[in-house]
Amino acid sequence: MTSSWTAPRHVLLTGAAGFIGAHVAKVLLDRGIEVTGVDNLNTYYPVELKQARLKSLTGRNGFSFHQVDISDHDALRALPAAQTADAVLHLAAQAGVRYSIENPFAYAASNLVGHLSVLELVRHSPMKPRLVYASSSSVYGANTKAPFSEEDRVDSPVSLYAATKRADELMSETYARLYGMQQIGLRFFTVYGPWGRPDMAYWSFTKNILEGAPIRVFNNGNLERDFTYIDDIVTGVVATLTEQPRTPNLATHRVYNIGNNKPVKLGRFIEIVEQAVGKPAQKIMEPMQPGDVLATYANIDALSRDYGFAPATSLEAGIPKFVEWYRSYFSV
Repeated sequence: MTSSWTAPRHVLLTGAAGFIGAHVAKVLLDRGIEVTGVDNLNTYYPVELKQARLKSLTGRNGFSFHQVDISDHDALRALPAAQTADAVLHLAAQAGVRYSIENPFAYAASNLVGHLSVLELVRHSPMKPRLVYASSSSVYGANTKAPFSEEDRVDSPVSLYAATKRADELMSETYARLYGMQQIGLRFFTVYGPWGRPDMAYWSFTKNILEGAPIRVFNNGNLERDFTYIDDIVTGVVATLTEQPRTPNLATHRVYNIGNNKPVKLGRFIEIVEQAVGKPAQKIMEPMQPGDVLATYANIDALSRDYGFAPATSLEAGIPKFVEWYRSYFSV
């Protein structure tokens, strides 16, 4: 497997208008790699933000975009890139732990049928493209051992979102065994930064503090998250997509944690946001929310060993960059 893992020339990127997708697309284009972007531009959060991300890519040499829902397999396979891309980066998904409780069928369509649709596209492509896809730290669910390792059991999900991402991993493992498909799943740990997602805490905290509105603090602030800056995430994603692994004879399908390996307590996180914004937060203490977990903490030894992954951005450095972007984007 390792000998055939060569740098791609053309990447089919699902979720191209998303937070991570748009950042990765820029880096791939900077490297001269053609990118065909796919996104359904759904209304889970404001479409205007997704369109603004795309605007930064539109017109660049080597970039094209198609508004397609990945769960529509016929539409996905009809794209010219389905026949010509030599790598697929599958980031499209219905995100959000709490939203999965309110709208479960959205997760079945996007995360289950959508992932299967991508697997079938890769399976039947004449290019036999490599597939790198997004999983999530949420698959660790009720695990209490820390840091989370890829060797840990992941059969106790606490949200439907987590269950769908674990199901994606199992489907990919099955396709790797049946058809020899080369795949990497990346378990993302709380990604943040400029052009991020409005449903994430760092965004809502920044917005509310700037507007003088209270913030909701769950479980009395007794939560920990492994916050990972977008530039570090992009470096890791691009490495798995474009570089040969440093370890020979790896499995056809493998899963990696991709995080900062430095969990931060929610209270400290709020302090950093307050300092970056320049105002104190008004706090409303609320109980633990359904689907939440107490802590996330990534063991990143495997990704570091195989691809040299070494996150370099602290929360104290990353949050001010997001706040600066937020003020500029909204002119506040």
